[in-house]
Amino acid sequence: MLVLESLEKAEVEVADELLENLAKLFSLMDPNSPERVAFVSRALKWSSGGSGRLGHPRLHQLLALTLWREQNYCESRYHFLHSADGEGCAHMLVEYSTSRGFRSEVDMFVAQAVLQQLFFAGPVISRLFLCLKNKSSASVVFTTYTQKHPSIEDGPPFVQPLLNFIWFLLLALDGGKLTVFTVLYTLQGMEQGTWDVSGCNADSSSLGLGVS
Repeated sequence: MLVLESLEKAEVEVADELLENLAKLFSLMDPNSPERVAFVSRALKWSSGGSGRLGHPRLHQLLALTLWREQNYCESRYHFLHSADGEGCAHMLVEYSTSRGFRSEVDMFVAQAVLQQLFFAGPVISRLFLCLKNKSSASVVFTTYTQKHPSIEDGPPFVQPLLNFIWFLLLALDGGKLTVFTVLYTLQGMEQGTWDVSGCNADSSSLGLGVS
């Protein structure tokens, strides 16, 4: 905490070297320590540089990599989704799925991650700008995951209907067809709350995706 206090008081500008040092300190802390949680919160706040963002993407990436090595997949995913490392996120999700999930759930792991990347909160219409901002990274997550997962056959189209839905969703965004996107989104019942993209459970059978 003394390091962060010094950075805050001196109003030091964010730099890659400093972010890497903070991530190193994080990796050395006890994963179950309350101080580690407080450290992350304060480090992310400092790294935002007063911009009001949720923390610097590079710091999120470094934290995600450490948590991945610790097999804390849930927390790793959170930080990956706030970074710009879509490929790393996808590889982590493949490991998460193959080690903790069932074969029948391979589509749910990437669907939840992509939807979380597009919608962090709020109703669909008011968050469309976030879709446009994050669609590139979300597409990388989806493409890499579906290509690398051993239980997913070559596609698109895919055997799993949920993967096809996510594929069409990303295509609609990529083409700037927000009307098509909104229709797809609504047809899946997401606005009515049947999709829960905020939860994260170690038990992969409760990933929070209410798909009928």
